[in-house]
Amino acid sequence: MRTLDGESKPMLRLSRRSTLAMLAAPAALPAAAQSWPTRPIRLIVPFPPGGGVDLTGRLLAEPLGRHLGQSVVVENRGGAGGVIGVEALSHAPPDGYTLSLTGAGTLTVGPHLRQLPYDPLGLGNITRLVRMPFILAVRTDLPAQTLPEFIALARRGGLRYASGGAGTSQHLTGELFNQSAGVRIEHVPYRGTGPALNDLAAKVVDAYYGDPATLTLINGGQARAMAVTSPERWALLPNTPAVGEAVPGFVSENWYGLVAPAGTPEPIQDRIHAEVLRVFADPAWKRRFDEAGLTPAPMPRADYVAFLRADTEVWGRVVRAGNIRIND
Repeated sequence: MRTLDGESKPMLRLSRRSTLAMLAAPAALPAAAQSWPTRPIRLIVPFPPGGGVDLTGRLLAEPLGRHLGQSVVVENRGGAGGVIGVEALSHAPPDGYTLSLTGAGTLTVGPHLRQLPYDPLGLGNITRLVRMPFILAVRTDLPAQTLPEFIALARRGGLRYASGGAGTSQHLTGELFNQSAGVRIEHVPYRGTGPALNDLAAKVVDAYYGDPATLTLINGGQARAMAVTSPERWALLPNTPAVGEAVPGFVSENWYGLVAPAGTPEPIQDRIHAEVLRVFADPAWKRRFDEAGLTPAPMPRADYVAFLRADTEVWGRVVRAGNIRIND
């Protein structure tokens, strides 16, 4: 990601040797981790049904449960931009039977905007799961037909963009666009991506920086794709420009991760990490994620923590540059 000062967000790449070592990890796990689990596992999705986080959790639950030998049960606990669900995770026993999905809003953006009820880097951060661009989607009757026309319209004032909640990466991506394009589009936070999508389709708001769940509206003719926030055009929307084509240097990629409560035994965290790798190594399941616009992007646990630290610094600069405040 590129910030206002032109600094690029670090990209962590894995060599073929590192990837093979990660895939071989299950055989090296202690016996205690191999005997766990003995009952179903709860997977908290910290947003309501209908968004990309929910889709990621539901796609992951079935194959992960199969590899672990126990059901993985998805539980939606939305609110406060995902913080309520992750807080519930933080209070769960550290026994490996409660996990949660996470993202920038709950781990790397949140610390700059509110006093979080948990330590993001103190949790059992297991791995990044997937990454994807945001889709700048607009209501179907918006007069602007191209990205330059959208920017010109935004400069006149009066436009509003939705997000899945104050302090989410959707919110901050909208603020980054405001800063980079020299516009002021009013932010309208919702209690999750599902409600935000509903109001975009109903033309209550003008725009939305969405995850791949937005494709359902676009493909159904209920919204239009104006741009994507990846460095280049996205394979699932090949005719849609990258924001950087009109706003040079603009990049903002979304991601979701997997976390356990602080104090969860290392062998159990390693086992979960190893089984996630097995899910993504299966061509059939990888294809299902890819087709949903969710690119599998797991990382070794130490690299993931380094990624979180770097992402925290990036969003901190965006928050300070925009003097962004939120009211829960």
